[in-house]
Amino acid sequence: MILERVNSPDDVKKLSSEELRQLAQDVRKFIINVVTKTGGHLASSLGVVELTLALLKVFSPPKDEIIWDVGHQSYPYKILTGRKEKFYTLRQYGGISGFPSIKESPYDVFGVGHSSTSISAALGIRVGKKLKGEEGHVIAVIGDGALTAGEAYEGLNNAGQLGEDLIVILNDNEMSISKNIGAISNYLTKVTTGEFLRKAKHRLEEVTKKIFGEKVYKGLKRVEDLIVKGLFPPGMLFEELGFRYVGPIDGHDLDTLIVTLENVSKMSGPTLVHVITKKGKGYEPAEEKPERFHGISPKKVNSDSKQPTYTEVFSKILIEIGKKYKDIVAITAAMPSGTGLDKFKEVFPERYYDVGIAEQHAVTFAAGMAKKGLKPVVAIYSTFLQRAFDQIVHDVALQELPVVFAIDRAGLVGEDGATHHGAFDLSYLRIIPNMVVAVPKDEEELRHLLYTAVRSNKPFAVRYPRGRGYGVLLREPLYEIPIGTWEVLRKGKDIAILATGWTVYQALDAAKEVEKLGISVTVVNARYVKPLDEVLLRELANEHELILTVEENTVKGGFGSAVDEFLAPWYQGKLVNIGLPDEFIEHGDQNLLRRLAGIDKEGIKKKVMELLEKKASSL
Repeated sequence: MILERVNSPDDVKKLSSEELRQLAQDVRKFIINVVTKTGGHLASSLGVVELTLALLKVFSPPKDEIIWDVGHQSYPYKILTGRKEKFYTLRQYGGISGFPSIKESPYDVFGVGHSSTSISAALGIRVGKKLKGEEGHVIAVIGDGALTAGEAYEGLNNAGQLGEDLIVILNDNEMSISKNIGAISNYLTKVTTGEFLRKAKHRLEEVTKKIFGEKVYKGLKRVEDLIVKGLFPPGMLFEELGFRYVGPIDGHDLDTLIVTLENVSKMSGPTLVHVITKKGKGYEPAEEKPERFHGISPKKVNSDSKQPTYTEVFSKILIEIGKKYKDIVAITAAMPSGTGLDKFKEVFPERYYDVGIAEQHAVTFAAGMAKKGLKPVVAIYSTFLQRAFDQIVHDVALQELPVVFAIDRAGLVGEDGATHHGAFDLSYLRIIPNMVVAVPKDEEELRHLLYTAVRSNKPFAVRYPRGRGYGVLLREPLYEIPIGTWEVLRKGKDIAILATGWTVYQALDAAKEVEKLGISVTVVNARYVKPLDEVLLRELANEHELILTVEENTVKGGFGSAVDEFLAPWYQGKLVNIGLPDEFIEHGDQNLLRRLAGIDKEGIKKKVMELLEKKASSL
């Protein structure tokens, strides 16, 4: 294998064309072998193998700085920049990240996990290199799916205005996670298929014949191609933004890629290279079903697939509610299958909207719908909803518009790590006036809280975790859960545990275990983080000298902080909050990370015992 003797970009530069083609095969086999065991972003990384080799053949990182947008296509780059031996630890706790990380390697120029940041970051780095007198190119590699987000155009606009030496490589594979949608995707399709030129020729033919007649047209036909290509260049969108456009070129033709990049490296000013690749290239299952193989889970022994995921439960209940209310509309930001809205689309295609990777637009779009009397449900992962904070405040909550936010992947998500953990939504949502924030303890409660949300006529967020539910009985018919009410699941006298979401059953299990030691515990399902159940909370505070709050959210500013704020003026007992630590949590198995954070059964039990021991020692 050629890969065995490649340990750095310098080794890539020494290889012949034939050796590079062999290396491409080796890298693909290596990625497939590892990722099918560890899980990860398979199809996207397989699609950029030749592009990665060409970049490393022509450029010299880290002096030449390469920024990978989103970062899920960076596996070949990681392997060829000194992390081959560690690649088997991909996405495992203590191992290498599935995304570029500046803490992991000097070759990872900019940390990333969310889309459409590469051009802005690359332009900032380019200006920084110029002002500091540093040599070297700056290259941003961005997928066509990322061009549905506004930040990409903000970066392109500013780069075109500044005129700095910047190379943007547009990796066009017609896929982000799902099939790309929207006007930009249509534009790129027309460029790559030659539709622009065909239409332009047809229009020129019509106009010439109409004005000058058939004879004159025949005389002009020889120069038709020259005229058309001059009037309708395929990259006119990017050229209007101030970029020199190169392409489209075959992203799997190594020789053409290398020659093109060598020529581009000698150009000045902003340049965009349009590269056509195939997602999943070299692995037939991924080529045929790139969406399915975009991200795959690690192989796990004895995994129980009988219990539905929260996403599946959400998908089914929204369809059920959609049948009941004709004004329900569903909105996703390029994650139809990830959020479960693909099923809603099958039943109600006229009430389904995929806006692309554009969370800000999704929220304001929903606000506009709500203003006209519709009931929009916006399904977005917790980590991605962060990008639309201002829109939630300014466009939804300020105007008290009844937009429902179905927040998937709340809490710790596992192997995708810090960029994808939904660790902050309780904190950033509960500070917004007019918002209702709910956290179901299980999949059955999710159904009824979502039903409550769409009937509430309020800005309403329901957050739920990644993974499977508990297999609890789903009760019919749907009913509303009064806003701001909690549920006492267990009554005790020594300590009260106020738990939210996934931690509720963990608290119940911990309570059962400490009961064997003679400790009496109250457990409350605090399903509404905003508003709090102030009546019940006051009762609990009067009855218990110890209160423990538990949440799968950062301990700063979340549910526990809300309880602190309410009780602080008058509560005489001891209140302790546990949740995710005030730090960015690395990647690893979801339940391992929960255990390390101390929010699982054992962590809650340990904290209860610790508090009661301290109380006893102070008497």
